[in-house]
Amino acid sequence: MAKKAKKQQPGGTPATVALTAAGVDYTVHSYDHDPSHPSYGEEAAEAMGVSPERVFKTLVADVDGALTVAVVPVAGSLDLKALASAVGGKKAVMADPALAERTTGYVRGGISPLGQRKRLPTVLDASASSHPTICVSAGRRGLEVELAPADLAALTAAVLAPVGRA
Repeated sequence: MAKKAKKQQPGGTPATVALTAAGVDYTVHSYDHDPSHPSYGEEAAEAMGVSPERVFKTLVADVDGALTVAVVPVAGSLDLKALASAVGGKKAVMADPALAERTTGYVRGGISPLGQRKRLPTVLDASASSHPTICVSAGRRGLEVELAPADLAALTAAVLAPVGRA
């Protein structure tokens, strides 16, 4: 007997579809995105009332010519040298935003580490493991998903490494 395909929930994103398909426990948080806010991640933390150390931003970098995803707390920044080292590379620079959008299938400020158009090597900042759950973009501005860091690491085949800077 053939299995019926699961219907995508209204308003679902590739990230939430991937989480549902994997059977992972997660919670979706939505808020009204303010385009004038200077930081997508800080806006998410404020809107959800969650510590910025538990809200992680998804950044796309170019490591020796290969796009690589870094997931770091919004309270800090990405250490490009540490990112390169974590994936065995020599040099990392931030990727061109248009290339990051085309490759992941998401818009800047809404790039999720989950459900990307093309699966990229991913590094999750080691600080994530100090929290029972963290929040990452669910694939659109104003939409976050909260899940266990171990689940995020497993679904993205992420390397855990200290790549965030306070």
